Formats: sequence, structure tokens, C-alpha cells
Amino acid sequence: MVNFVANIVLMKFIQTLLIILLIFFGLRILFRFLSPYIMRYLAKKVGERFQNMAQGPGYKEPAAKKEGETVIDRVPHRDQTSNKTVGEYIDYEEID
Repeated sequence: MVNFVANIVLMKFIQTLLIILLIFFGLRILFRFLSPYIMRYLAKKVGERFQNMAQGPGYKEPAAKKEGETVIDRVPHRDQTSNKTVGEYIDYEEID
């Protein structure tokens, strides 16, 4: 009876070991076939990221323009306007 139980335990251990090895080698073969596609996808994403970084922040793709259409890309920076409360006006007279 003890010998019979030991054989069952040994058979289950061997079965579990074979299942683990089958999964390991199966995944290894699967990754060998899928790795070129995964690497191509990752290289494409990294290339897009570097291209976006080179173009600078806030870059937008230019929209298709119709002929003769005027497009303003950005508003120019204006200098600070004078403040009216900064001192008083002095009227100078010319001396002949």
C-alpha cells in the first residue's frame, strides 16, 4: 500500500515537472517567432518618440492649406505697454 502511494506521488511529480518543462520550451519557441515583430514595434515607437522630441514641445502637424489662404501660426510677443501712473508729464519749451 505504501509502495503504491509512493508510485502515485512520484508519477504526479514527474507529470508536474514535464508540464513545467513543456510550458517553458513552448514559450521559448513562441517568443523566438514573435520577437522580430515585437522589436519592430518597439523600434517604431522609440523612433516616433525621438522625432516628437526633436520637433519640440507643442508642435502640431501643419494642416492642409488652401491656395491663397492666410494662416497665423502664432501671436507675436508684445512688449509691455507703458503704465500711465509712472510719473508726470513735463512740457518742455524750446529756447531760441
